[in-house]
Amino acid sequence: MKTVLVIEDDIGIQKQLKWSLPDYELVFAQDRASALTQLRRYEPEVVTLDLGLPPDPANASEGLACLHEILTLQPGCKVIVVTGSNDNEHALKAIALGAYDYYQKPIDTAVLTVILDRAFKLSQLEIENKALRAANLNNADIIGNSDAMAKACRTVEKIAPTEITTLLLGESGTGKEVFARAIHRQSPRNNKAFVAINCASIPENLLESELFGYEKGAFTGANKTTLGKIECANGGTLLLDEIGDMPLSLQAKMLRFLQERVIERVGGRQEIEVDVRVICATHRNLAEMVTEQSFREDLYYRISEITLLIPPLRQRGHDIVVIAKALLNKFNHEFNTQIQGFTESAMQAMLQYNWPGNIRELQNKLKSAVILAESKYISAEDIGLSEQHSKTDTLRKVREQAETGAIRHAYTLANGNLSKTADALGITRPTLYALIDKYRLHDLRSIEAET
Repeated sequence: MKTVLVIEDDIGIQKQLKWSLPDYELVFAQDRASALTQLRRYEPEVVTLDLGLPPDPANASEGLACLHEILTLQPGCKVIVVTGSNDNEHALKAIALGAYDYYQKPIDTAVLTVILDRAFKLSQLEIENKALRAANLNNADIIGNSDAMAKACRTVEKIAPTEITTLLLGESGTGKEVFARAIHRQSPRNNKAFVAINCASIPENLLESELFGYEKGAFTGANKTTLGKIECANGGTLLLDEIGDMPLSLQAKMLRFLQERVIERVGGRQEIEVDVRVICATHRNLAEMVTEQSFREDLYYRISEITLLIPPLRQRGHDIVVIAKALLNKFNHEFNTQIQGFTESAMQAMLQYNWPGNIRELQNKLKSAVILAESKYISAEDIGLSEQHSKTDTLRKVREQAETGAIRHAYTLANGNLSKTADALGITRPTLYALIDKYRLHDLRSIEAET
């Protein structure tokens, strides 16, 4: 349910709005101080603001000051100001300061509902446009602006110009090869070959010859000398996908290649120098495999000079909808269809679903939905999602767990000092107090009071 912060000191109007706007989760504030507290707590996309706030209800000075602080803290917030019937001057001034829209008392909930719906739609469009702008030319296939993806893209930009061996970790379907190609495109080798080999898809007895090549007559059927994937990538980039599935017997030869940058073809005796950048990827836990002695420790440290963790789709928030819309455009072109978008229930279902197959699963569900949909808008049923497919925890619950854990961890490292805790979290002390109150972490304040 969409959250609206209502800044209104009239209790009667608060009750009227709560009764007449059942499709929204309303949170209330009665003055500037409580409004800013609620803004930090809920981070709403849309706010309604009565300009006549105490201690100066007869004028708009307090309301305009509140508007300025809201937009300073949350520039993308859509603020709808409320004015008296003859107060056009203050309404226009609020619009000039950055308010999204205004309406005049007495309140007509039908009109207000239309304004709220438009504000939320505009907010979502801005979020999606920001995500698309964030996908620059070098990362054209990486779509999203979640914090996790922004961090991953910044890492790509830093490591791409170097020759450092990179290990990409992530669940199946998260787009590890997409990231590998992004590193290649931004590297000095971008005009050379990008060669990928999946170590899990090739039988063990053939993998060595696929990687290193073979000489004529090396084995039955070897009718000519054949270059391996490593030589084919000479001058460019080699992706060793699912390296966690590489047989232990082949790992020693791979380690020598990575250290010496020379190979010997199967059946050959000559050392061949190869200039290639290596990127490795896997969904396996290599550290555990090292402990279990199913993966060489020296090879593990050699391929993980830099480790890039790619987040699963379920941890990418609104990126899910942005990716879905990009895929919809792609499939419309591919299948010559004209699906215009998704229903609200479909978008909510996508945001709540756990996506165990990640982007690959999203692609498959949308591809079939585009072909089979009987409406211009894809529904939750079209993509095979319904109430029972939703994950147990809401996004708000997940956020609460993450923020609570971060606060307690920082508090422990700060030895119970709330000022140092706030500094470690990158927030102000009042914001920390607001979070403590929000999540009822009152034991933290109690401990501080005792000390």
